[in-house]
Amino acid sequence: MEEAKGLVRHVLLVKFKDGTPPANTQQIIKNFANLVDLIEPVKSYIKNLDQGFTHVLYLTFDSAKGLAEYMDHPVHAEFANQSLPHLDKHVVIDYEQTVFHT
Repeated sequence: MEEAKGLVRHVLLVKFKDGTPPANTQQIIKNFANLVDLIEPVKSYIKNLDQGFTHVLYLTFDSAKGLAEYMDHPVHAEFANQSLPHLDKHVVIDYEQTVFHT
């Protein structure tokens, strides 16, 4: 197995708590999307839906160093502190692309 050079993904699966007002949910998703403009290493944002979770949110970085900068960034900490009280559950998956040879 050979490590690929390049993109790192940060995947956040969330399920909002029952009773969370739709306006709160929309604001949290908007705030997540805005992280692309507020934290330099973040390269892109994708939103999807997945079974069992209400939203699947993806961020893309050029490197693991960029992901580390994002994780330590005060804007990320503020976003997490504002969002977590509204989540019933969440899972975070970070991964780098890997090349498999058969």
